[in-house]
This record gives sequence, C-alpha cells and structure tokens, in this order.
Amino acid sequence: MQSWKTLSRRTILNHSRYLVVEEHTVELPDGRVITSWPWVILPEYVNVVAVTTEGKFLCFRQGKYGLDEPSLAPVGGYLEAGEEPLTAAQRELLEETGYEAPLWISLGQYQVDGNRGAGTAHFFLALQAQRAAEPVANDLEEQELVYLEQAEVASALAKGEFKLLPWAAITALALLHLNREFASLA
Repeated sequence: MQSWKTLSRRTILNHSRYLVVEEHTVELPDGRVITSWPWVILPEYVNVVAVTTEGKFLCFRQGKYGLDEPSLAPVGGYLEAGEEPLTAAQRELLEETGYEAPLWISLGQYQVDGNRGAGTAHFFLALQAQRAAEPVANDLEEQELVYLEQAEVASALAKGEFKLLPWAAITALALLHLNREFASLA
C-alpha cells in the first residue's frame, strides 16, 4: 500500500504555537492530485494515567471550554520545545498533582486525525505514584484531583464520564494493560 505524497504546502493561518493551518497539494497513489487539502498543526501532547502505591487512580474532575459539563480527565499537557514525551509526562504529573512515579509504561503514540493532522498524542501509564511536592496550579480550567478505585474508573469510562476521546482512549488502554498484567500473574 502506497502513501500519499505532499507536493507542496502553504500556510493559510499561523495563529500561534497552538494552531497553524496549512493547505497542501497532495498526490494520491493512483496519480490523482488534490490541490487544496487542509492540514491542521497542533502541538504534541501527553496524557498520563497515574496509579498510586495504594492502587488509586489520580484523575481530575474538570471543565473545558469545548465541553458543556465537567469531565473526568487524566493528567496531561503539551510538550515544551525539544522535550521528550516521557520527560513531559513526568513533568506534567509532578506539576499537576505533586506526584512522582518510579515505573513508566508507554501506551503508544497516536496521530489525532489521520487525514488532517491535528497533533500527536503520547500516552503513558505511571505506576506506584507517591506524593512528592505540592501541585503547581497554572491551568486555565478549574479542576479537582480525585482518587478513584480501578472499578470506579472502569465504570466511569463505560458511562462516558471521560468526555474527550483521547481521555477515554488512554483510560481504556491503561485498563487493558493493567487487566492483562493481572491476568498473567494468575
């Protein structure tokens, strides 16, 4: 299977480091050319499902501008310039919750939109997290840190309480990983 080829690109909006929109000219594998393919450039980001030494999941109950109601959310944030995804995940966990974790598992790197770009998500599971500092609250959203049992997280996921797709996806991946690990010990 052949990939599409980018023949040219033109910036049509350079709003900030958080949003650039380009128009690409692309060639399809069959030779057809599309002259105005929109492409959205957003920063790479991390999401972290963190589990404490007591087995509690660290989640936020928070609002977002694009949501009509509060949502459960994992830790997350943008990568800084030149920052590695794992370093960003560790920084975000400490900043947002005051927790550090000695065991980190990558749950994958995902393109947000396969046809339009829209950034790359890096997902991590942090295990054996322990309180190390006071959180640094610098987010725009109001949020409350909540401690949930694994069954509560699974129930919330099934009920749609993680209102953004990346948050639901990382939570499902973390639960799958943890359930697979538990099953291999039995």
